[in-house]
Order: sequence, then C-alpha cells, then structure tokens
Amino acid sequence: MSKSYFMPTRVIMGNNCVVENSKMFSTYGKNAMIVTGKSSAKINGAEADVVEVLKAVGINYLIYDQVMSNPTVSCVFEGADYGRDNAVDFIIAIGGGSPLDAAKAMALIIGSNLSEDNLFSGNYTEALPLIAIPTTAGTGSEVTQYSIITNDVLETKIGIKTHLIFPKVALLDAKYMMSLSVVNTVNTTIDALSHAVEGMISIKASGISDSLATRSIRMIMGCVPTMMEVLEEEDSTLFTLEMREKFLYASTLAGMVIAQTGTTAVHAMGYALTYNKQIDHGRANGLLIGEFLRFTEKGEPKLVARVLEAMDIRRVDVYIDMMRKLFGELEPISNEEIRTFSAKAILAGNISNCPVIPTVADLEAIFMASFGVK
Repeated sequence: MSKSYFMPTRVIMGNNCVVENSKMFSTYGKNAMIVTGKSSAKINGAEADVVEVLKAVGINYLIYDQVMSNPTVSCVFEGADYGRDNAVDFIIAIGGGSPLDAAKAMALIIGSNLSEDNLFSGNYTEALPLIAIPTTAGTGSEVTQYSIITNDVLETKIGIKTHLIFPKVALLDAKYMMSLSVVNTVNTTIDALSHAVEGMISIKASGISDSLATRSIRMIMGCVPTMMEVLEEEDSTLFTLEMREKFLYASTLAGMVIAQTGTTAVHAMGYALTYNKQIDHGRANGLLIGEFLRFTEKGEPKLVARVLEAMDIRRVDVYIDMMRKLFGELEPISNEEIRTFSAKAILAGNISNCPVIPTVADLEAIFMASFGVK
C-alpha cells in the first residue's frame, strides 16, 4: 500500500493569535458567518475576539449559534440556508468538534448546492473557505477533512469526507479553554488520545503520521496523573494555561494523524454508544480502546507494543485501569444492546482500517469486556 501525507491547513498557535492575525481574515471575503454553539464561545471570549477583528477590518458578519452537541442534518441545513440567504463568502467556526463539524458541512452544502438527499453522497464540487478556532482539545477537526453529523434516520453518526472541507486556517489559543469544565476537559483529551492511538493502529499509518501520533500520545499520557488529581481534588485550577496548551497541541497533532489514517473500529463502536446511550464521544472511545488493543494484540503484538511504548506502559491492563480511574462508574449496557450496536458498527467503513479485521462476535466481546457485561 502506498503512503501519503496531505495537510493543507495553515496552523497558527499562541496567545491572542486571533486578534494578532486580523488581516488574514480579509483574505477570504467581505461577508462572514460565525458558526458556534449557544453559549460557550460567548463565555470563553472567543466570539468577542472574532467580532472585534471583523469590525476592525471591515468585514460584515452574521452569527449562527444554534449548533447543538452532535449536530444533526437539520441543523446544518438550517445554518447553510441562513448563510446562503445572506450571501456569505466564508465561515468562521468557533467551538469544539460539534460547531467545527457543523460549519464544515454548511460550507460544503452552500458551495456544492447540496440537498439532504445527497449530503453524504461524496459528489461534491466546492466548499466555502473556513477558518477554525477550536475551544476544546479533542476532535482535531480544525485540521481534518471530516465532518461528523448525526443522522436520525439511520440512528447513528455519519462522516462526510472530502479535502474541500479542510479549514484554510486553524487558530489555536488555549486561553479559550480555561473555562472548560473538568469533565469536558477529560473527555475531550481522551478523544484526542483515541485519535492518536487509532492512527498508529490503522493500516494507513506511515512514518510521518506515527511520529505525530507518538508525540501526541506522550503529551497526553504525561498529563494523566494531573487529570486524576484534578478529579480527586475537584480543583480545575490545576489545569493551568500551560497544560491547556499541551492538550490543544496534542489534539491538533492527533487530528493531523487521522486526516491521513482515518479511525478504526473504536470510533464505529463509540458512535453507537454516543447516539443510543448518550455517552460522551471521548469517554466512549476511551473505554473501548483498551479491549480493542487487547483484541489487536492477538494478531499484531509488535504493533500494539509500539503503541504501549508511546504510552510509556507495558501492558494493556495498565491502560484499562487508568481509564477506569478517570471515568469512574460504567454505564449499564445490556446484551441485547451490545448485539444491536455491534451489528451496526460492523458496517462502518473504518472497520477496514483495522490490521486485524474484527467479526461481529469480536465487537460484541470488546463491548462486553469494556463494560463488564457477562
């Protein structure tokens, strides 16, 4: 299999990087649409900084702030209609993975004039330029060609994949993460970890992507003891700006990884947990990775050993113990639910990225072991 590396997004990092790069916004037009959630971008100051910049450089703007967690098809079309009706030239996405993914879909819907029937068709021609400003450190969506949308018809999350929705610019400022709750910080950070780990496991991994993944994994695992202390002490001040910067950097690196490698069975299984059990995406992935590594280890022991080396641990059990301590009590899940989730997950495209291809029975066993189901 040939290997490639393509990451066209310009990444700008540092304190006040949004305001300090105000002239860059003018590159993409005179009418912008800010896409975000209802409140977080207002609380953390990101929206105010963007508005200040747009006013300073004379760019007209409107705000679509109705993106919910796990955005739906109807949400992205509502936002796209709003942008199209106001003739926007480009989109500025502010927030975690949900606003960023929703904004990408909106940019594609407007640029390619898509209907709901062909949103997931793969037949795309153009997308509006997009600037991404992440305010969580988890999805890495600011540097990927993916948009993950909840499809209520199919009762799962479905990914759009096209190079057209790589953001033109990603602006990384960790100060926007300072108001993020402890639980959200932990969940999003482990989401980033899952991207890096799955990227190393993927059959599409290369020397370049593995270098990025290893760096991301080491940064996150080095912060796990502090994460445990924060949870024990219930003291979010231990998440300093410096540590937030590490989380953000690690998340972006992991995003660069999956932009090349895709994800694996962990994501396919995790989507079912998020849609049907309302388990946070990062938490779901974190709880599944350990048993997925154990399954993969049976056929590819050297590959899993490399992942464990990056984590600075020797055994999969050590990782599983860490996640149990981080996440606490497990959600109840029935055997019937496991059979249903596994039957859906096996149909996902990212199953083929696994070096050891699981069967439905294998997925059921991973679910059962991950959640302690007999």
